[in-house]
Amino acid sequence: KCTHGIDLHTGGRHRSNFPQIRAQLDVPEVREMTNAFGAPLVINSKERDGSLRQCATAMGVPVILYESCEALRFDEVYIRAGEKGVLDVMRHLGMLRKSRSKKAKTAPMISQETRWVRAPASGIHRVLVPLGAQVDRGQVLGVVADPMGDDEIEVKAPVSGILIGRSNLPLVYAGDALFHIARVRAKDFEFEEYHEELLPSDYDHPEDDPSSAPIAQ
Repeated sequence: KCTHGIDLHTGGRHRSNFPQIRAQLDVPEVREMTNAFGAPLVINSKERDGSLRQCATAMGVPVILYESCEALRFDEVYIRAGEKGVLDVMRHLGMLRKSRSKKAKTAPMISQETRWVRAPASGIHRVLVPLGAQVDRGQVLGVVADPMGDDEIEVKAPVSGILIGRSNLPLVYAGDALFHIARVRAKDFEFEEYHEELLPSDYDHPEDDPSSAPIAQ
């Protein structure tokens, strides 16, 4: 009986995801929900077979998918980003009153393609770049060393883009997926500014309480 949907996902165990929306942007209602959510990055992707998004879409229900965090762990900032996005979509749909904030939303970066970077060898993996970092092709993302630390193999970015996912395991085997990069057009992304906007002192807004406003009939 729903008219719209938001599917909430984390990364897998020992994998972290940067906040992102996955949506089919050629559907007007989906694009509008995506813009209202306000995630910094959007991956334009079709539904996966057997997914909730595919089932809902087949029934005519527009759905966007929010990915962030790591399974079995809390990440306060990224959870807050998801909460804020859900409430903003509810405002867009008329379920909550409009926010009193005068700040305009920044247009998200849109990616049409993502690329996994895999371990070139087995060993101890050390990560050198944070989630959300803008990386260049050929940039060193991490190193894989042998147990004694005598030999290190650099893990380099095969493409330029935004780092949207990474493995948190220190021990890796050759071929393991280590980093996930979303290819985007060149654009400066203020990583620190995005985090600061979601800190508790900047986020405590009474109008964000769903109980403070009637639900539209």
